[in-house]
Amino acid sequence: MSSPPSGPRTPGTPGTPGTPRIPTIDLRPWLDGDPDARTAIARTVDEALQSAGFLLVTGHGVDPALRSRIREAARAFFTLPTEVKQPYAVQVGGRGWLGPGAEANGYSEGTQTPPDLKESLTFATHEPFEDPATNAEWYAPNVWPAEAPELRKLCEEYMAGMGGLENHLLALLGEALGLEPDFFTRHMDHPTYGFNINWYPGTEVVGEPEPGQFRIGPHTDFGTVTILDRQAGKGGLQVYTDEGGWEDAPFDPAAFTINIGDLMARWTGDRWRSGRHRVLPPPADAPAEELMSLVYFGECTPGTVVESVPAPVGRVAYPPVDSHVYLREKLDSITVG
Repeated sequence: MSSPPSGPRTPGTPGTPGTPRIPTIDLRPWLDGDPDARTAIARTVDEALQSAGFLLVTGHGVDPALRSRIREAARAFFTLPTEVKQPYAVQVGGRGWLGPGAEANGYSEGTQTPPDLKESLTFATHEPFEDPATNAEWYAPNVWPAEAPELRKLCEEYMAGMGGLENHLLALLGEALGLEPDFFTRHMDHPTYGFNINWYPGTEVVGEPEPGQFRIGPHTDFGTVTILDRQAGKGGLQVYTDEGGWEDAPFDPAAFTINIGDLMARWTGDRWRSGRHRVLPPPADAPAEELMSLVYFGECTPGTVVESVPAPVGRVAYPPVDSHVYLREKLDSITVG
C-alpha cells in the first residue's frame, strides 16, 4: 500500500483560500491514462473528500437527453391523483412510490423533523441473489407504473450507465487513497444499488412548509458513493462544511454531483467525510418552483466486510462491519411511522 498522492495545493483545489471547496473533475484525462493528469486528479479528489465529501464530475459520457426523458416520464406519474399512485406505495427501502410523509432524512441525525416535502419512485438491482436469505431482504422485482410506460426502458438504460460510472469513480477513489485501483471495485460484483427519482413540487402540492421542514432534511447518505443528477433552484441542494456552514452547492448542468456516504467514510477511517447535505423547502418568493433529482446510490455486494483503512491513510480504526447490516439499520432510521 502506498501513500495517497501528495504535493502542494494548486489554485482551485479545496483548502485554498477564496476558491471553491467542491471542485469539478473532468473524467476524460483520468480515463485517457496520462500519468501526470491522473496524479493531479487523484490529489484533488483526496483533498476535496477530506473537506466536504462532494465533487462535481464532467466527462462522464451520460447522454443529457436520457436524463430529460426520464424526468418527463416520471413527472407524468407524479402528477397523477393520489388514488392512482396509492397502489404503488411502499416504505423506505421498498420498490415503488414513496408518497408524502413517508420519509424524514433528518431522523438519521437524531433530529425529529417533520416529514420531507417530496415524493419518490424507487428502484434497485434487477438481478436476484443466490443466497435465499439475502434475496429475501435485498431483492424484489422493480415495480414499473403502468401509467408511465416509457419509464422502465429509460431507467434500465440509465442504471446500467450509472453502474459503469460508479466503477470508474471507485477506481479513482482507490488510487486517490494510494491503494490498488480495485480496492473498492472488487466488492461490487453484485451490489444492491438503489435508484430514486425524487420529485420536489411547489407549495400548491405540499402546502406551506412547517418550521424545520425541508424537501429533504439534513443528513448524510448511508452507503459508498452517490451519483446525483440535479436541477438548479432556489429551494435546491445545500452542502455543509465546517468552514462555511450551509452553502448552496455549486451547479453545472453538464456535471453529476458526487458525494460519499457513511460507509465509505468509515472504510477510509474518517480520512474522507460523509457529505452532509439538505434540500431546501419551496422558497417563499417562488412557491411554485418544481425540481426533480435522479439519485443513484452505490452499494457493495452483500456480505462485504468493511474494515477501516489503517494509518497513516486512515485516521480512526472502526470495528469491522457487515456492509448490509449497517445499511439496513440506517434505512430503518429514516422511516416515518
